[in-house]
Amino acid sequence: MNNNLFRFKSWLQERELDAFLISNPVHCFYLSGFTGTKCWLLITLAPVPNILITDFRYREQAQEQVQGYEVVIQEESIFQTLSQLFKQYNLKTVGLDQDNITLAVYAKLKEEAPNVNFCSLQDPCGEIRRVKTPDELILLKKAVEIADKAFLHILEYLQPGLTEREIALELEFFMRRLGGSKNAFDTIVASGNRAALPHGVATNKILQTGEFVVMDFGTVYQGYYSDMTRTIILGEPDLRQQEIYQLVLQAQTEVYRNIQPGMRASEADALARRIIEEAGYSENFGHGLGHGVGLEIHEEPRLSPRDETILEPGMIVTVEPGIYIPSWGGVRIEDMVVITSDGCEILTKSPKMLRV
Repeated sequence: MNNNLFRFKSWLQERELDAFLISNPVHCFYLSGFTGTKCWLLITLAPVPNILITDFRYREQAQEQVQGYEVVIQEESIFQTLSQLFKQYNLKTVGLDQDNITLAVYAKLKEEAPNVNFCSLQDPCGEIRRVKTPDELILLKKAVEIADKAFLHILEYLQPGLTEREIALELEFFMRRLGGSKNAFDTIVASGNRAALPHGVATNKILQTGEFVVMDFGTVYQGYYSDMTRTIILGEPDLRQQEIYQLVLQAQTEVYRNIQPGMRASEADALARRIIEEAGYSENFGHGLGHGVGLEIHEEPRLSPRDETILEPGMIVTVEPGIYIPSWGGVRIEDMVVITSDGCEILTKSPKMLRV
């Protein structure tokens, strides 16, 4: 049994549940390794087997990918299939994922299995996933490596006259050629005044000399995501551009010097926010310092003023301070880091000096 499933079963036992029903495809993959689009997991306690329910399209795929589960091929409605399994294994108390099971699904389950006591609970996978395993770290590092190589490639490609969209496509194609399965999110390329937009997805705007260009991108490698941002300038920076860039870099460096396990996520956010606020740009840093990354691009914890999560070794988060000035432009620098026993390891290796 893998460690993730073991931790889930311990949680199940503590709450005196017979089983927990999972329909979130990310969590299905996390606990079973199954990548099909049709999947329900019924996680149980011994001697009842764990059960993976899918349909005939994925019969062979499930048999190849999944170990430690009884694979059930759904032939009737999912509700009839589940009702039969509840009866077969005498499951009386079943937990439901409160974030993914709708009222309509709940009503159908009650109709088909009136003798089962359903409990609406938070799926513990979200919390379990905060701390990455060594195997997950290997895959995340590979996803980061692909993005790093894409940045070095794009530096040779960038020039005035290209559009933001052309830059985004070049990044995306390059990451695919290196083994990325898809984009981590809609690639952000924001130049000139548009660099003031934290989520300025690439447009047909033409890059001009003297402009900042913010590039925020990542890829997915074997299910795991990467996320990085670099800001470069086309031509020579003026004094204000240099000042803003160095301020953002200073804020990020302050985090790397002081972040520690045992620190609250909000305290990590405050490390960078203090630098930017003391320089007079508090209103220009409106988002959190970072977020967890793993099987999704945004996971727990969130490095924000409101997140009181205690940082632990093995958590992987982004550190991405930024300053955004309307009608002028903006700067963001973002790395992925893993919390260690005495600080953090920076996974993103791309250089951060202001590239001209």
